[in-house]
Amino acid sequence: MKRLFILICAVLMGSISLAQEETQTYLIFEFMEVDNDQEAFYYETEEFWEKIHEQRVNSGDIVGWDLWQLLPGGEDQGYQYLTVTVFDDPLKMMRAGDGIMESARMAYPDLSDEELDNRLNMAGGSRDLAVRLFMEVIDSTEDDFEMKPGMIASLDLMKIREGQYEAYENAESTTFKPWHQKYVDGGVKGNWQLLRVLMPQGTEVYTSHMTVNMFDNWEQYLKSMSFDGGMTPDLENKMAKGLETRDMKWVYWATLVKMVR
Repeated sequence: MKRLFILICAVLMGSISLAQEETQTYLIFEFMEVDNDQEAFYYETEEFWEKIHEQRVNSGDIVGWDLWQLLPGGEDQGYQYLTVTVFDDPLKMMRAGDGIMESARMAYPDLSDEELDNRLNMAGGSRDLAVRLFMEVIDSTEDDFEMKPGMIASLDLMKIREGQYEAYENAESTTFKPWHQKYVDGGVKGNWQLLRVLMPQGTEVYTSHMTVNMFDNWEQYLKSMSFDGGMTPDLENKMAKGLETRDMKWVYWATLVKMVR
């Protein structure tokens, strides 16, 4: 446990040092379980929070916030919704709860603190916040893709095999990223990113990395399925070796419902 704590601290301190040199992107992913009969209530809850997140952006506490609807989405198929809060500073991410009440007061000046407390606490009744991940974007394609409501993305949850951590990240950046870049340059994909989970850590953690593929719509995704990216025997061999470093635990398709920037 002590070694694990030291590892987490080292990762975070390295991220903080790097953030001082260049702008990094940090994310809190919150996967929600929402019963079918609570969907309307949950949507109202997120609409209430949306105005608060707008104030958090204006205050500089966060860079943005997104609400995604996940597919397949069945009650027995994991999570139905995902919220993503975007930060430009790891310290702000770790202190994500700071200033929320102040932002709520600015968003709803006609409500008393007691009324705001009640509304904020009501969120728990509309969903089960099942999983929270603190993440960092460590690689991305070069593109001018702009996120907008209605776009879609695939979220590939990876668990790296023991002793393959460095090999996996190297394979994603040196083998798979150039492949995705061809799709972006060909106009059949908007963006690709590699995300590393900062917390939680440990052998029992379900996922350690995530890759995200973004598309304007389903039409663009379908075009990507028939796109010729120039596969060669050498590239195929490198990809096969890269795939051996990780276990793809789950793939969600997500539709962007709301976003604040």
